[in-house]
Amino acid sequence: MDSPKKRARAATTSKHGDYPGVVRIISGAWRGRRLQVPDVAGLRPTPDRVRETVFNWLRPWLSGAHCIDLFAGTGALCLEALSQGAARVVMVEKRPALAANLRHSVAVLAAENAEVVEADAIEYLAGPVEQFDIVFVDPPFQSDLIARSSQMIEQHGWLVSGGFAYIEAPREMATLPVPDSWELIRSQQAGNVGYHLARRR
Repeated sequence: MDSPKKRARAATTSKHGDYPGVVRIISGAWRGRRLQVPDVAGLRPTPDRVRETVFNWLRPWLSGAHCIDLFAGTGALCLEALSQGAARVVMVEKRPALAANLRHSVAVLAAENAEVVEADAIEYLAGPVEQFDIVFVDPPFQSDLIARSSQMIEQHGWLVSGGFAYIEAPREMATLPVPDSWELIRSQQAGNVGYHLARRR
């Protein structure tokens, strides 16, 4: 027989079975706030436990940081960053339903320092450049977008010197296709996902 906890987890899983129906802010000013997630196939929010680890890694540099998520999805990473002291976040999402949900989440939280951009990440990176302290790179796994986006970030100067890039990739990806100037400083695995923190030299 399934335990009560297992049944509770199953009850919050969408019909696709690949993400929960809500995301939860795990720490900071909005700790415990739950935000609705639209039922979109392929959406893969960063799990709570992974986010907790990632933000433990980033905590010394979060206060006052400017952050961008190029494949924002649910917005969990940037909204968590804002909750924990980031000064400004930009969430780039090309799918209209998800971009609309991001705008709703920003309104619900009254997050004045959050911007939602409905755009393709690669096209956005080819436009006017703004420098960020932290960049989140979590694209669909069945793509070459880690390599393409990270090279554009480096070539166009989107990440400050000494800034951080958080990257999610398939577990089996032995070598991350990121610029040589990005030093991998943290790396762990959870399920089928590898999650990594790099710092721009």
